[in-house]
Amino acid sequence: MHIDFAPPSNGIYNNAGSSRQLANYLEHEDLERMEKGIYTEGFFNLKEDNIYKSTAIKDIDTNIGQLLKTDAKFYAIHVSPSESELRAMGNTEQEKAEAMKRYIREVFIPEYAKNFNKELSASDIKFYGKIHFDRSRSDNELNMHCHLIVSRKDQSNKKKLSPLTNHKNTNNGIIKGGFNRTVLFKNVEKGFDKLFGYNRQLAESYEYRNIMRNSTITDKLRMQERELKVLANNFTGENNKNVDIQANGEIKVQTNIKLKTISDISMQQQISMTVKQQTSDNISPSLLSILPSAIAINPIDEQQQLKLKKKKRRPKLS
Repeated sequence: MHIDFAPPSNGIYNNAGSSRQLANYLEHEDLERMEKGIYTEGFFNLKEDNIYKSTAIKDIDTNIGQLLKTDAKFYAIHVSPSESELRAMGNTEQEKAEAMKRYIREVFIPEYAKNFNKELSASDIKFYGKIHFDRSRSDNELNMHCHLIVSRKDQSNKKKLSPLTNHKNTNNGIIKGGFNRTVLFKNVEKGFDKLFGYNRQLAESYEYRNIMRNSTITDKLRMQERELKVLANNFTGENNKNVDIQANGEIKVQTNIKLKTISDISMQQQISMTVKQQTSDNISPSLLSILPSAIAINPIDEQQQLKLKKKKRRPKLS
């Protein structure tokens, strides 16, 4: 799941004025699909579907009480599931679209409201969503994603809400509350998994991507160790029955889906490449000791090997 907050700009995402320019852009895909006679989705909010664009624009543009001319009036948020996640959301485009709206209403917006630490609920958030099915710059087979236009003010037009604030949970001073984007990303990910019964792999998680992208070399190595342990457990779990240890040191595990191969050499190369890529950091060789040289899969017991050998026949006495 990839979620990002579009930074304000002088173009489509200029949020200091009307939301009209952004709303117009969000309809560009509809025209293309309607010309081809393909199903489209209108704007939606917490409770309604197929809302007119003019209604969404008016509702966002009039909810700006006490905001200055240069203040942000709304925020644009992109919610983009991975191909694997999209497959868990349904089989057809319509099924996936309905699942997306359910996810936004039942998981994302409630977590978004909660994250401000102002005792807000989903019903306090004024927003309009628009689902797109294609992404011109992507080679993926599945590209459905959702654009959200979220008002800077709550439904009562009294509280200012900014997901881009650097405050996370402030109790002292003029500013109360805040917004922790890291907490949001983790919670909406967990909410997705629960809602759709999705079995998320470690490498798909926000925690993994965040550490591998932003953390120190030590943290990255520890995460790789954790990943290897998860992989080892998968190999030795109930779903992996047949283990064949070959003379060349490779471990092949036959699953009910496909054959996976891991070797000591490939693991060492992967670790070495990771270390070489971190040219800006200095690392002691002792840190490499935190990573196993190979997946710990118990070899066939020595006694079992002896049992497999044919017993030598004693020569008959004449």
